[in-house]
Amino acid sequence: MIMKGKKGLIVGLANNKSIAYGIAKSCADQGAEMAFTYLNDALKKRVEPIAKEFGSDKVYELDVSNEEHMAGIAELIEKDFGKIDFLVHSVAFAPKEALSEPFIKTTKQAFQIAMDISVYSLIDLTNRLESVLTDDASILTLSYLGGPKYIVNYNVMGVAKAALESTVRYMAVDLGKKGQRVNAISAGPIRTLAAAGIGDFKQILNWNEINAPLKKNVTTEQVGNSAMYLLSDLASGVTGEVHYVDSGYNIMGMAAAETTAEGKTVLSWDMKD
Repeated sequence: MIMKGKKGLIVGLANNKSIAYGIAKSCADQGAEMAFTYLNDALKKRVEPIAKEFGSDKVYELDVSNEEHMAGIAELIEKDFGKIDFLVHSVAFAPKEALSEPFIKTTKQAFQIAMDISVYSLIDLTNRLESVLTDDASILTLSYLGGPKYIVNYNVMGVAKAALESTVRYMAVDLGKKGQRVNAISAGPIRTLAAAGIGDFKQILNWNEINAPLKKNVTTEQVGNSAMYLLSDLASGVTGEVHYVDSGYNIMGMAAAETTAEGKTVLSWDMKD
């Protein structure tokens, strides 16, 4: 098994539909041992059974904006594992109004919250865990095409993802001196709890399915397998990368055109209707 003997921390798993679940499952299938975090009591009820599914009873409360939680996470890891070989950062948040109003109307408070939770938490968490990360540890975070490109209704979260991807590159240089790696997965649209906050998400799913080279949306299992690769020794020479798992949609510059029976050229989106 590729991950046999590896130990890791999965931060931000919400339920069995989340991308973090797909990552955890792929790692578990390959022999990894894992600890999990939950944001609050409501999510604890969901995370504990998932941890048990993967043979783990190591579940910690962790709100990345809570200083007490952050200050104590390394001690919990050291007690249960000693050191860990990988960290999965699946944390992002922006106030609801910042995803529904025009981007130009983003408030300073909403902007700061999105950047703090979605970006700075990766830096902060890595620093807090410095003493328990192995010398060849692999750190992975989750991004989306809305960072480098405009995606409708993604708004301030897109700016946060752009900052997150840049953070990956800068962290990769700093931690590379230690032999540690930092990468990101940019997954295609998937129906998750987080995606529920994005307006017209069904349209985004349909558009991606129609126009991606593989003509389908990706699954959490597919993303999980790619993530497992980046977390494993198979990717020991890979760092600072944003790896797309989106059926190839990110390479497209224009929607494909089709010709109707009447000889009219239309976009494939029009053909869908």
